[in-house]
Amino acid sequence: MAVSLRSTVALCGLDRRWSSELYCFRQEVKDKGLFPRRRRSLRGCRFRSHRVACHLELEGLVRRKCCPYLEGSFLSSSNDPSLHKWSAIPDIWKSSAEKYGDRVALVDPYHEPPTELTYKQLEQEILNFSEGLRVVGVAPDEKLALFADNSCRWLIADQGCVAGIMATGAINVVRGTRSSNEELFHIYDHSESDALVVDNPQFFNRLAESFITRAHIRFVVLLWGEKSHLKSKFVDEMPIYEYKDIVELGQQSRHALLHSWPTGQKYVYEAINPEDVATLMYTSGTSGIPKGVMLTHQNLLHQIKNLWDIVPAEAGDRFLSMLPTWHAYERAAEYFIFTYGIEQVYTNIKRLKDDLKLYQPQYLISVPLVYETLYSSIQKQISSSSGARKFVALMLIKVSLLYMEAKRIYEGGFLTKEHIQESLIIVVKDWLWARIVAVLLWPLHTLAMKLVYSKIHSAIGISKAGISGGASLPSHIDRFFEAIGVKVQNGYGLTETSPVVAARRPSCNNPSATSEAVDEEGWFNTGDIGWIIPMHSMGRSRNCGGMIVLEGRSKDTIVLSTGENVEPTELEAAAMRSSLIQQIVVIGQDQRRLGAIIVPNKDEVLAVARRQSIVNDDSELSENKMMSLLYDELKTWTVGFSFRIGPILIVDEPFTIDNGLMTPTMKIKRNEVADRYREQIKQLYK
Repeated sequence: MAVSLRSTVALCGLDRRWSSELYCFRQEVKDKGLFPRRRRSLRGCRFRSHRVACHLELEGLVRRKCCPYLEGSFLSSSNDPSLHKWSAIPDIWKSSAEKYGDRVALVDPYHEPPTELTYKQLEQEILNFSEGLRVVGVAPDEKLALFADNSCRWLIADQGCVAGIMATGAINVVRGTRSSNEELFHIYDHSESDALVVDNPQFFNRLAESFITRAHIRFVVLLWGEKSHLKSKFVDEMPIYEYKDIVELGQQSRHALLHSWPTGQKYVYEAINPEDVATLMYTSGTSGIPKGVMLTHQNLLHQIKNLWDIVPAEAGDRFLSMLPTWHAYERAAEYFIFTYGIEQVYTNIKRLKDDLKLYQPQYLISVPLVYETLYSSIQKQISSSSGARKFVALMLIKVSLLYMEAKRIYEGGFLTKEHIQESLIIVVKDWLWARIVAVLLWPLHTLAMKLVYSKIHSAIGISKAGISGGASLPSHIDRFFEAIGVKVQNGYGLTETSPVVAARRPSCNNPSATSEAVDEEGWFNTGDIGWIIPMHSMGRSRNCGGMIVLEGRSKDTIVLSTGENVEPTELEAAAMRSSLIQQIVVIGQDQRRLGAIIVPNKDEVLAVARRQSIVNDDSELSENKMMSLLYDELKTWTVGFSFRIGPILIVDEPFTIDNGLMTPTMKIKRNEVADRYREQIKQLYK
């Protein structure tokens, strides 16, 4: 292979004309000093950079990668039987188009223009978008940042990236628009991305000043909106394409490749390997530094091939989609359900209630917060009913809860930590009592299904199952939906496990994070705290022995019921700057919002209260007034954070080594504190 060095104007973008040259990825020559990976763009300045052109000694053909099943016709060994199976994620679209061609695949009613695509149309849109990316210069080993929110075009761009960028050996790097500019810049810079796909002009305008001046961006693609709405003064310094531009370029190029023999002969294709990295997903890192997780095609294909055992979707089933698609849970779920001919409808939290009633989905994939919201809405509707109806509904719900509890006991599915096997007499009595209670309550439970719960079902749909993930579903929410006949399955996984527990790749450019997560024998440390249900041959837990019950996380990260991760240490450090706070532990695991347990500096609090004339010199400070002062302090010292602390619990006893709430190295035992005040915390969040 001969290597030549050429010069070009950096701000003009890299042309990728069909030629006998294959431009190598910059990373290959960065260490030799030939190509600076990052260039700062300054107004009025133009920088010159170098790129390496590698001449292939393959009869002048340019190397490309492709998905072996989706684009197998380009491969010289296209008749090889091994190529007629999924090896890369986009391969799923060919088989889905063949099986479910004219079925509606997705409905996106709230973007402009509203979109409805069949499986055949979706496959063609993905192929056109992917080829369009090749035309504008996406090359092997490059990374393309996809910063956008959930929509049909996100899916097309994602799969277009996979079928186009990844098919050429490139990788997409995903995130949503709600992340801060600094976080997005970190992800873009750390991942060594070369181009950017963004949601809309408004989002691009937000990024322009603080982001684009520091990042090397070869080109930008707008998924929604028009270039005329861009206000950035940097618009003229880089190529910017609208979604339709990429699709049209791809359509024209595909036509030329398929119908023009000389054009088609300019490329030599090779198949993607299942072990190739497919995407780079960054962990939440809301208050810390996000870590890049490398997931292969095989990682995600494992999810696609195995999730049916948990979610037995059928052709024609309707799913509502509202989670961010850069979330590993939503992303893997979408890939899976499209292989079974379902219809996906895009919605959001504001329209969820109306869309549940309008579309009557068989499945809803979401985070615990959504089910909490539905629960609260149902309770509110019951409370607003007439006195008689309210009494009947609440009584029947209590009956159903008792019925399901008794049913769990006699069926052997009751969770217990008790290791001692009870005697046969006690077990038989327990079983008989639970059975009798269930038989007596069954008629009332059946009546409730017809009188009360059927109306709830018609309002929310979810006729097959709700799938909850991203955080732990509160037990009272879980039991409520079980009692009213709505099946909710609580999933478990992490971004690193793609996300349902599976094999993973190391953290991108972060060896220390990888070594912390994976030990020398290959075991992955999830950071969870839990216990194993004892094995019993008889009794109320006889059929669930050996199951793992997860109760929390060993690391400090707090996972809210919204699925958002919060690192509490920075909030605590900021709050501790107040002279009114002696100690603080931020709480909120599996809750809707953050809270805090505070040990106040009572002398200082009283002094401030007197200075502000809240109390007289000889009077005591009430707890309500103390809480008000502490709230003001928290707002003052945590004003720059994305998350706010809501309810607070004031405690008198400091956290010390002697009382077991602090380690010998003077670190607060977060889990011990939360356990000590468990009942007060429950009351705090009621």
